[in-house]
Amino acid sequence: MAPASAMELEAPPPPVARAPAKEIKSPEVSALSSLQRKKLGAHFMDSDERRFPTNAGTRTPLGGGYEPPSAAAAGGGTTPVNIRGQPIAAADLPRTGGWVAAFFIFGNEVAERMAYFGLSVNMVIFMFKVMHRPFTSSANAVNNFLGISQASSVLGGFLADAYLGRYWTIAIFTTLYLLGLIALTVSATVPALAPPQSGCDSLAMLLGACARAKPWQMAYLETALYVTALGAAGIRPCVSSFGADQFDERSPGYKRRLDRFFNLFYLAVTVGAIAAFTAVVYIQMHRGWAAAFGTLALAMGASNALFFAGTPLYRHRLPGGSPLTRVAQVLVAAFRKRNAGFGSGGFVGLYEVAGAKSAVRGSAKIEHTDDFPWLDKAALQLDGDLLAGAGEGEAVDPWRLCTVTQVEEVKILLRLLPVPACTVMLSVVLTEFLTLSVQQAYTLNTRVAALHLPVTCMPVFPCLAIFLILALYYQTFAPLARRLTGHPHGASQLQRVGLGLFFSVLSVAWAGVFERYRRGYAVRHGYLALFLTPMPDLSAYWLLIQYCLIGVAEVFCLVALLEFLYQEAPDAMRSVGSAYAAVAGGLGCFLASALNTAVDAATRDDAAGRPSWLAQNINVGRFDYLYWLLAVLSTVNLLVFVYVAKRYKYRVRVDAQATTVVNKQ
Repeated sequence: MAPASAMELEAPPPPVARAPAKEIKSPEVSALSSLQRKKLGAHFMDSDERRFPTNAGTRTPLGGGYEPPSAAAAGGGTTPVNIRGQPIAAADLPRTGGWVAAFFIFGNEVAERMAYFGLSVNMVIFMFKVMHRPFTSSANAVNNFLGISQASSVLGGFLADAYLGRYWTIAIFTTLYLLGLIALTVSATVPALAPPQSGCDSLAMLLGACARAKPWQMAYLETALYVTALGAAGIRPCVSSFGADQFDERSPGYKRRLDRFFNLFYLAVTVGAIAAFTAVVYIQMHRGWAAAFGTLALAMGASNALFFAGTPLYRHRLPGGSPLTRVAQVLVAAFRKRNAGFGSGGFVGLYEVAGAKSAVRGSAKIEHTDDFPWLDKAALQLDGDLLAGAGEGEAVDPWRLCTVTQVEEVKILLRLLPVPACTVMLSVVLTEFLTLSVQQAYTLNTRVAALHLPVTCMPVFPCLAIFLILALYYQTFAPLARRLTGHPHGASQLQRVGLGLFFSVLSVAWAGVFERYRRGYAVRHGYLALFLTPMPDLSAYWLLIQYCLIGVAEVFCLVALLEFLYQEAPDAMRSVGSAYAAVAGGLGCFLASALNTAVDAATRDDAAGRPSWLAQNINVGRFDYLYWLLAVLSTVNLLVFVYVAKRYKYRVRVDAQATTVVNKQ
């Protein structure tokens, strides 16, 4: 059955009869014509002659030829193990994993997100007010911290999938994270690590007249900051995957539990962000910088203790060896055989190891697909591929001949790339909102009745919107969408990603409309030069509309993206797959900075007296033009995503109870 389009409405597959696996017989290999051999290689027929030694006159594929994944293969490659790497006995499985283990992991994520957002809010002000660094360079330094901590997440994913496993990767990098936060707390506590503060009032700061930090003081601060970034990079791609590992993919209701897990996981992310934008900001304002950074360190220390306390409950997956090496082997082998054809005289078959398990540790066998046929050359088995003295033909040069499963891993990584790439634009919008909307809030009245909210707390509103939507998701959206679509989860993963991108377009378009009105109000009422003075008759709570819309966009897009990448990534590359989302976020930070630089250079004309769209005086600049530019770019990005999603084909999964192959919807 041809794979269905990813954007089609999904429905539960009809029940299938549980039948014993049947082996597909093929004619004797030596009697096949060139065309027949090509078709045999393309369709992976399995035969007795391919799997067992025959007489000398019969040619057999080296290494056993391709054997379609069986019921054993479906589960054998991903069997959960304990911390010592030993398979968990069936009798012990109910005492491990599940929701209890997942909640220990949620605690680690709450603290990590609290630290991440706490630093993103406070570090710019700390560098500006305490280290006396220019505001622009302070913002750039923090943007670099945010970008590096996300873009380098592929390092954590690589180490987890290749060598350490997800548990030990989290354990090592969460400790680094804690050390970085302790170092930042020391920087805010010890006077010798900061420049003199005497005689440095607000006017002196704006004029740049305060004593600058010495190079070694900035070196210490930046080292502590980037150690923290490294810790975040190692944790981020592993925590969600490790939490999802706690659920048995062979049990009934697995997908429903996985769907709820990723919603609760992002709820934990949101709780950490809310704490950063409220409690940490409050502590900083009333107790100082040392108390604020110390709070982040204490929270991370407590979460580390909670994570390690859950060690006896965790289920683990074996690392599968270096994924980068396997990818490189496929590319090199395909290049070396680029001129070989499936109809060539030396063609034997497409190579796969015999038996239930794949050659990739920690991975089940993966069914062959027709995408990227040039990569199939890496599994093209020719007469000369047997290593000298290999005996029964199980030893091959992995840089010349790869298994079908190994080739399919590379194909999956390539198929996945366009989806997270289309979420980069959402990260650009989120990054711009983090800075531009705060500048808007400085010109607005943030008081409602007796409540006066600090401007630095304004980013809490998207988090509150996310929290509310996630809390009500299964009581509101899912039942309604289920009635409309017939899909058991309301909408497919890619449909939810697309819905999130649509809401991001609405959010940035509304931001442009409101900014045009806000700027016109400032001009009409004489606030043109008073860009740091709140306009008492214009409420900052008009910003809640764009905040709530971007919160909805995050819920649908990023939660579905995490679930999509975990389920679609190869078994032995799930941390690398999850890192795709973090890398997209990091690229969004860098792209936002590059876009701001380009817009500033293109719109500023000092000779003609024309200010930049991003002028420091927001009432003189044209932030509304930038928002509309982002709306246009986001719309184009959404159209590209729709095209990508319509062409995407979900992975073919092999039922663990039978060899019937169905499309995962």
